[in-house]
Amino acid sequence: MRDHLPVELIGALESVGPTVVAFSGGVDSSLLAVAAHAVLGPGAVRAVTAVSPSLGADELDHCRALAAEWSLDWSTVTTAEMDDARYLANDTDRCFWCKTHLMDALAPVADGATVVLGVNVDDLGDHRPGQTAARQHGARFPLVEAGLTKAAIRDLAHAIGLSTWDRPAAPCLSSRLPYGTPVTLGRLTQVERAERALRALGFAEVRVRHHGDVGLVELPPTAFEEAQIRRSDIVDAVRAAGFRFV
Repeated sequence: MRDHLPVELIGALESVGPTVVAFSGGVDSSLLAVAAHAVLGPGAVRAVTAVSPSLGADELDHCRALAAEWSLDWSTVTTAEMDDARYLANDTDRCFWCKTHLMDALAPVADGATVVLGVNVDDLGDHRPGQTAARQHGARFPLVEAGLTKAAIRDLAHAIGLSTWDRPAAPCLSSRLPYGTPVTLGRLTQVERAERALRALGFAEVRVRHHGDVGLVELPPTAFEEAQIRRSDIVDAVRAAGFRFV
């Protein structure tokens, strides 16, 4: 495994030392966890998944399965962003408070080890206040330090045989709410139920945006033809989650 990793990533991980990987089960954090395991050794790496209402149950199951498949030292922590009015307000700094609570929850687990996040070079150009919060709490981004873009990460993950290499991105459920719409357990549950139902219909890459009574379904262009054929199934599934209009 180590022989297939870029020297820049090996160097970045070696400079970090004992590591706690914030493990979401996506391609970025998957590659980071497996690479750290290969470079630093299993005793120096822990993969930790943050559990909260903004993480779908299917995503947690996915993380658990991957950790078992790859023999990772894996555990979970519960984060408390839903108790923070600044997060619930869902302003443009929502992700800052989310990552703040993540880092607070990971600190006791890390116990002196460095927390690393699967941020890639392409992420640096987006509005990502969570990155600022993570850096302020001492986190490092080895994929960025190694100069890896999203495409390079997918190619590398494919080359070393990771099943997540082509997995669609799965941002937290709160990201489906427009800024200014308060985050509530009810809204997150609606989104999760709708998206789970659509995945059960065979739409692997899907978002359901919460706009009050309206559930706005987003699919990639490659799924448009199938969506037209199964329009009534899609509408029924999203309405069953509590939306009036689709």
